[in-house]
Amino acid sequence: MAKAFLLLGGNIDNKFKYLARAESLISSVIGDIVDKSSYYESAPWGFIHKSFFLNKVVVVETILSPLALLLHINQIENMMGRIRKSDQYIERNIDIDILLYDNKVINDDNLIIPHLKLHQRRFALEPVCEIASEQIHPVLNVTFRQLLNECEDLLEVRRLEDKDVPNIKID
Repeated sequence: MAKAFLLLGGNIDNKFKYLARAESLISSVIGDIVDKSSYYESAPWGFIHKSFFLNKVVVVETILSPLALLLHINQIENMMGRIRKSDQYIERNIDIDILLYDNKVINDDNLIIPHLKLHQRRFALEPVCEIASEQIHPVLNVTFRQLLNECEDLLEVRRLEDKDVPNIKID
């Protein structure tokens, strides 16, 4: 079994419901979620939008290969109504990124692991550090805590307290 770190996020509609639905689909289609971070609110990265993003990281144990994992993630996003308008950063109801897949380094036309911009994005590093701060980045060979400490991204990222997270029922 491989362990994959997935970043879930969205900034439109009912963000908590979309992330909860994504977690449910990941559990049923991809594998068991064995760890997960808290929810984080973060300013949009790479574009301007009035709505902050809701993000979290889940760690899933899977028998899927990295490319099969990507295919299943794309199917989940499509099933949830993800709209891709361009290669530009835009608002979205759901986005699922593969951050890590074991300690593998993959540089394929369709998939780059570890995620190419992981070390530049505080909204990804904060939740990764919550659950795996001492894990070593397989390319940069430093801990995720070190990457977070050195991250130049100054956009706001706020960890939500349990009292701020609604109890969501999945339809």
